[in-house]
Order: sequence, then C-alpha cells, then structure tokens
Amino acid sequence: MTQERILVTGGAGFIGSHLVERLLQDGHAVTIIDDCSTGSLNNLRAAASHSQLRVIQVKVSECRELRQVVTQTDFIFHLAASVGVELVVHSPIRTIQTNLRESEVILEAAGERGVPLLLASTSEVYGKSQKPAFSEEDDLIIGPPHLGRWSYACSKLVDEFLALAYAKERGLRVVIVRLFNTVGPRQTGRYGMVLPRFIEAAKAGRPLKVHGDGRQTRCFCYVKDTVEALIRLQKCPAASGEVFNVGGTDEVSIKELAELVVKTLNSNSPISFVPYREAYAEGFEDMLRRKPVVDKLFRTIQFRPSTRLKEIVELTADSMVL
Repeated sequence: MTQERILVTGGAGFIGSHLVERLLQDGHAVTIIDDCSTGSLNNLRAAASHSQLRVIQVKVSECRELRQVVTQTDFIFHLAASVGVELVVHSPIRTIQTNLRESEVILEAAGERGVPLLLASTSEVYGKSQKPAFSEEDDLIIGPPHLGRWSYACSKLVDEFLALAYAKERGLRVVIVRLFNTVGPRQTGRYGMVLPRFIEAAKAGRPLKVHGDGRQTRCFCYVKDTVEALIRLQKCPAASGEVFNVGGTDEVSIKELAELVVKTLNSNSPISFVPYREAYAEGFEDMLRRKPVVDKLFRTIQFRPSTRLKEIVELTADSMVL
C-alpha cells in the first residue's frame, strides 16, 4: 500500500482519534490539527509515540503553518467542529463561529492547493422534517433563529454549501458525510451525548435522566463502522462531489436505550424523566425521529454500518472507567 500524507482536523476528538489510529495502522503519515477544546490528547495515548504521527495543538484558523501542512498533504479529513447539544444550547456564539471559521479556512487552503477533502457534517441538518427516514436528496426544514437549538444545524449546512461551492467553482474533490449518532469508546457525556451519560449513571448507580417523554427515537452507529465508511469514501472516486448519510438504521427510543443500558450493565439505577425546559431551556425543540437511508452509501462503497446496539453498549461500557 502506498503511504499517503493525511491531515485530520479534530483528530484528538472522539471520532477523530479512532480515524487517526486506523490511518496509522494502514501505514499512512498523519498530521493532526486540534486545539483540544472538546477533544483530548488522552484520546491519542495509544498512538502518541508513533513515528508517523504529528500533533499541532491549535485552532485550524490560528495555525500559522496551515498552508505549509496542506501543501505536504495528500488528503484532508475535516472533523473539527463544535459538537453536543449542551454546547450548542449554552455556547451558541462559539458553536457558530467555530463551525463556520474552521471550515472556511481549511477549504480555502485545500482549494488553493487542490488537496481532496472529506467534510464531516451531521444529521442535524435535516432539522424538523417529519419523514420516517432521511435521504440525501430530501428538503431540509430548520427551526426559527430565536431557538438556538438550530444554530448547529445551520452552521454545518453552510459548511456543506461552501464545500460544494469549492467543488463546483474550483474543481476541488470534496466528499460530505452526514453522521448519525456515532458512539463508542472515548465518547464523553460532557456535552450532552446520551449513551455515555447513561452508561456513567448506570455504573455509578445514579438515575438515568431521559429528556422529555423518552419516545423520541434515534439510530446509533459504532465508531469503527463510521471510520470504515470514511476510509472507503476517501478512496472512492465516485464519491467526489456527493453527500452521504453514515449511520445505523435500527431505531430505538431513548427510553428503550436507557432500559437496555440498565439491563446490559445489570444496574439497579432507576430511570427518571426530565422536561426539556429543565434540561436545556424554555422552547427547546427536539427531533422525534432521526433515521438515515444509507442505500446511496452502500451503492457507492458496498458498506453499511452493522454493529448491533447491545454490542455497542457493551463495548462502550467496557472502555469506561469511572
């Protein structure tokens, strides 16, 4: 296999660190740019001493050597972003500015030098749509601007528009992936991610706090499945200029997820229900369903995420030490 020089923004994050490990395992040289505002160098402990890994701890937009790094790069995975409902609700300025600025800067650098780029977007861009499952060609229905809940979706959607504009106007090879609830080892519940929050509570014997009535459904994707999809899309010429859903397709209600975590961990923790206005803010809106259609992904790279939820819970719980 030919060694490639890969740049991963956000490489110290949950998904980024798993991607970096896989790239190093495949024999590539990897440079990370990450300010560790939501990620952590601890996520890279297993790879920290690797001779082909370089870590630049700074924001992409403040990296003085960015253009030099991009010039020496064969491919860019752009994962750097503000993530998590807690951060979105309580730090909307940081969320919007981070998502827009970092993407604008990395796309400009990639466009100047013609370096192919994969942009990680989110299922949040589907907004308030009531469809039972979302496909890449669907219309997007976003809530009003006075509800900060939708600022994350809008900022990532602008990232998508900008990336595709570079593809159209500058001929840049761009792939966009909309990630649906990637979970697994190293994910933190600090910013509102539901599965690590539930597992931490169940292990500690505390109540598992379900927001709302718990009937809202989600589909979860194991992080190694997500990484496999990203790697295959990187290598696939037919993926250029396209948008892909990446996620599992088995729906589970948040109440059922809490029950599964309690059962899987043999926990005595109770399940409690917290109104959205107490968990976040008055007027918070949630999506009742968030299920991807992944037919396009399978047609293009002959892969679809397949790790079952119970195994995901077990693998995630085994990795978490309180």
